[in-house]
Amino acid sequence: MDDDSDEDMERDEGISGSAARAARDLRVAFSRLRRRIREVSETEDLTPSQVSALTLVSKSGAATASALATAEGVRPQSMAATLAALDEQGFVERNPDPSDGRRQLVTLTAAGRERVEGTRQAREEWLARAFQDHCTEAERQTVVEAMAVLERLTRP
Repeated sequence: MDDDSDEDMERDEGISGSAARAARDLRVAFSRLRRRIREVSETEDLTPSQVSALTLVSKSGAATASALATAEGVRPQSMAATLAALDEQGFVERNPDPSDGRRQLVTLTAAGRERVEGTRQAREEWLARAFQDHCTEAERQTVVEAMAVLERLTRP
């Protein structure tokens, strides 16, 4: 989107040029940051879909494969294959649902929790080091203040 697009959005949708530019710049910056953070902790033994599923199981706790597929926006068969690979590597386990023995609940194993936490820690350490090495104290404080504004955007 260029300045003309910002002006078009302002004229067509009642959105200010500064709001349009902020939205565009933030989306681009977050996309780049997300890509870079993923690169930091990427390991060759897991596919991106396996990493995503492992993170999702970590966040959701015990869940069915179909619920995980819905949350990831993938077909149940795709999630089943992903979970089978994670199970084979010892990162997840499946146990009968106490409320419905026909279903299985997927949870992280100790190795899965360790993997997720190690990945999270590596990402946070890289980001903290990047802030330390590339930003002044004033810039870091600006980011902290901007995060409060962004947090407001995420509230209903």
